[in-house]
Amino acid sequence: MEDKNGDCQVTEETEVDFEIRQIKTDRQTHSNRSTWTNGQCVAAIPTSSMFNPHFDLSLCHAKLERDGFEIPAREIEVALKIALDVPSVRRYMVFNSGLFHFIMAPVLYVVLWCAVFSTLRLYITVTDYWVLLLSVSLVSIFLTTAIIFILHYSNKEINTNIDVRLVQVNERMMKHKLLVGVADWVQNCTGHMQLCFVYWDMSHCLRTLTDTLEERSYVESDTQKTMKSRMSHLVLVTEPHPIDPEPGGSDVEEDCDENRPLLRNQDTGCSTPSSHTGDPKVTSNYSLVPEVMLPAQAKAHQLLVTYSAAYVKLLVSERLSGPSCHRLRPPRNHCTTAPLCLCQYIKYKVLQ
Repeated sequence: MEDKNGDCQVTEETEVDFEIRQIKTDRQTHSNRSTWTNGQCVAAIPTSSMFNPHFDLSLCHAKLERDGFEIPAREIEVALKIALDVPSVRRYMVFNSGLFHFIMAPVLYVVLWCAVFSTLRLYITVTDYWVLLLSVSLVSIFLTTAIIFILHYSNKEINTNIDVRLVQVNERMMKHKLLVGVADWVQNCTGHMQLCFVYWDMSHCLRTLTDTLEERSYVESDTQKTMKSRMSHLVLVTEPHPIDPEPGGSDVEEDCDENRPLLRNQDTGCSTPSSHTGDPKVTSNYSLVPEVMLPAQAKAHQLLVTYSAAYVKLLVSERLSGPSCHRLRPPRNHCTTAPLCLCQYIKYKVLQ
């Protein structure tokens, strides 16, 4: 009898200890997450090679779990593989990287110098070669600087091949107060490319941007025209998921629909075969321009999700700038680590 009571007592104490440990773990997790502020980088996973970009997603998932962000592997690893682990996307990241532009600058200068020199030698006879060489050098420097400046400026804009592909990922990460982006910069002649997860509580930006759109309701047609002119090139290309004929296939289809609320009613009706050999693949194009009939909050949510990856890219690489950088910080800035928060960045890029 005593043994049985003793066993019961040990069992009860074990269950109590387990519950206490679980409560302490939950409190610690909540404490870790409550210390994050908007714009703070939670995890940064560098690429294994600048010439073959590849991110260790399992390591990324482990880092987020250690910091208290319990995200299912399907929401992070599978989604990021679909978005970034594609050969064409990896090639684009190489040729569009800052390191490639850094290497290309002197090569471009030499090519332009030779082209300009050989062209001028055919049509101009010069006795003083130093004048010709100086003129060719100045023209080559000017052309090289102009091309590099154009490429650098284009990298500060939203990127259709990387940032837009992360729209669906960020739509899922927003539920966990995280934003994802691929940052790329050159420092001390060394290229850096990282997959960055930034903490961001979207509630304040959503409320501010919603108020801004509601204030512009009396000029809604002008606002819609502005958004179309700024976002007409933003098209998300997706491949429809096959329907599972087995039992439970309806659940999969329903889950796919739930994970794609941003693209609902955005189909442009453009479905084209993209494979020349084997079974044809059907792709659907979805415009990211908010529809006119959507309420202000839905438009604000779609704009925040669309530009989140581009904002993270500029924030982490310290290239975020705006009209207020050299003046006093504007009111209602929800990020203390940057001159502009996400909603202000959207106002500056899309609504002005």
